[in-house]
Amino acid sequence: MRLIAGLGNPGPRYETTRHNVGFMVVDLLAEKLSLDFKKQAHFSSVAEGRLMHEKLVLMKPLTYMNLSGKAVADAYNFYKIDLSELIIIYDDLDLEVGRLRVKPGGSAGGHKGMDSIIRQLASQNVPRVKIGIGRPSVEDVSDYVTMPFPDADWNLVKPVIEDAADAVELWIKEGITSAMNKYNAAR
Repeated sequence: MRLIAGLGNPGPRYETTRHNVGFMVVDLLAEKLSLDFKKQAHFSSVAEGRLMHEKLVLMKPLTYMNLSGKAVADAYNFYKIDLSELIIIYDDLDLEVGRLRVKPGGSAGGHKGMDSIIRQLASQNVPRVKIGIGRPSVEDVSDYVTMPFPDADWNLVKPVIEDAADAVELWIKEGITSAMNKYNAAR
């Protein structure tokens, strides 16, 4: 079984913002696998299905970004899975726009949603897919991450969202090493 959580903020106001690339990736995965986010569970909007013989639970936490750990921990504890069966997808200020990183774990790197998950699960060994949104030249990043992408950045991010969905599929089919080898070197 795989639990795949795309991080973001719920509601139309945040739909196209930098902070919502995690939601965008799981939405694309759901579309590719013909799944619908019809169910609400674990403080999240949830879609369930299969990829090959693997059961998938896609989730978009409705707790807002900074409390993502509440939703992820609730689902993680409910399904009683191993950390290696969890994949978190989120935005990263420290990656330039248009970059993608697949990692088996690490620190939160200042990302409050990831920090919440690490604290709730009491481990930094949380597998993840990070999508670069670039760091702004201003001090207050909260406005930056909750603003939509300008057209020039969107043209770089859109293909990375597609790559992230493909990376998750490859990860499930062939393992994290294959996904890292293919997508960490791309672009």
